[in-house]
Amino acid sequence: MVFGLMNQTSMQAPLLLWQQMARMAWESQMVIAWRTAGMMGLVRQDAEEPQRMVIEKANAATEAMHAALRAAGRGDRADKVMAAALRPYRRRTKANVKRLSRKN
Repeated sequence: MVFGLMNQTSMQAPLLLWQQMARMAWESQMVIAWRTAGMMGLVRQDAEEPQRMVIEKANAATEAMHAALRAAGRGDRADKVMAAALRPYRRRTKANVKRLSRKN
């Protein structure tokens, strides 16, 4: 069913984007906790973890900017542009939680 320019998918898009952001925020807190515990010596951590943490942020920011620009250049809706920008960060936080929690 279509209401003017809004359809069911476009009405759900902001909720789905919020859900992805909330999941990433939770995972980010887990990564911060694991890395902090590693820096304090409470859990084992690779020696290059602090350097990895800095480098991955710069790489994710670059990827996110490019993804957002590509989506905007295609004329995608704002929620799709934001989702494209979120994807590189989400991929990294998910991988970091898996990697850091597996070691211990």
